[in-house]
Order: sequence, then structure tokens, then C-alpha cells
Amino acid sequence: MTWALGLDFNSAYTDAETIVSTRSGHFNFNYNATPFVNYIIEYHTGTLQGGDSLTTASGRQFNNNFAAVMFRAQLQMGEIIDYSQSKMANAFKNLYVSSGVGFVVNHMTDINRASIKTPGFYTDGENNSNQIVIPVRIGYEIKFFNKYNQPGFKIDAGYQYNFIMGDGLDGFTAGTGKDSFSQFSIGIKFAIGGVATYRKQISFD
Repeated sequence: MTWALGLDFNSAYTDAETIVSTRSGHFNFNYNATPFVNYIIEYHTGTLQGGDSLTTASGRQFNNNFAAVMFRAQLQMGEIIDYSQSKMANAFKNLYVSSGVGFVVNHMTDINRASIKTPGFYTDGENNSNQIVIPVRIGYEIKFFNKYNQPGFKIDAGYQYNFIMGDGLDGFTAGTGKDSFSQFSIGIKFAIGGVATYRKQISFD
């Protein structure tokens, strides 16, 4: 088992025309069924922003202080490839894909609904909402081994795209498309628990 914390760099794709980069943090707990198959419960909190009230025709601009809880299953390539005979395969064993389900709580702390450039144009919506999210992630773990030749801690870098099952991430109800946001993240994972056995040697020079 491992626990982890990390930093995310976010971009929200919503009904606001301008994309703004923001940051958030995450904490997760990993149950390692094997060294390469992981089940993850994760909590995110931070800010999502978008739009520009001064320069866009709609005038839409928002600041969302969000929180999200996600459950993901994660498969690393080391589970399905033989990495003992090839340096290239050994390097790729820590590449992973992951997906799952969760929910996101949206809270608009600042929002502009009326357009300055288009008089009378107004976008309705809700300042607070809860929505289902489907995370899809690809990433890579760098494992650092302890004296038992097992991973003591790991550096995790990845890209995650979060599909929102609704239109409330930005506080605007507009258009026919659903909202989403992406995250580039980096984190550190710490192993907890005792020594475990595995059918394959984890570390190769």
C-alpha cells in the first residue's frame, strides 16, 4: 500500500471562451494488488478558472473553487510484459493507464454572466453543483527501491482528462456540450506496510 500527495496544473474546457491555467493539489491512497495493478482513492482540491469578461463576446468569466473525490483502477505495463530480457521493456514497465469514476463539487466564488461587448446578453446557470466525473489518465512512475529491493517511494508524473457528466463546471448553462478539465500532475508516493512477494522480480539493472 502507498499514500501520495501531489500538485496539478489544470485547464478547464467549458462554455467560457478563454482557457486559463490554474493549480490544485491532490492526496491519494493506493491499494497495490500487485506492484503493477493499483486501486486508488483520490481527493483533489483547488481552483478552475476560465473566460474573460472584458474581451469576449459572451463576457463569461468564472472562478470555481472545486473539490473532487475519484476512484481509479490503474494498470502498469509491467503486469503484462516480460521486462526481464530487454532494457527497453524494463523502462516501459512503469508506464500506466488508469480510469474510474468520481464526483466533483463546484462552488463559484466569482462569476460574470452579463456581456459588456454584447448589451443584453446574459448566461444563466448555477453557482453550486455536484456532478459525476470520469477520469482517464496516462502516466509514468519512477520507483526508488529500499534495502529489501522493493519500491520504498515513487515519483509519479501523468496527464489526466476528466469528463464531466454535466454542464456545471463553469456555472454556465449554455450550448449542448458537457464540460471537462485536464490536469498535468506530479506527485510522490510513500510505501506503507510490510514486505510482499510477487511472481516476477520487480527491479532489474
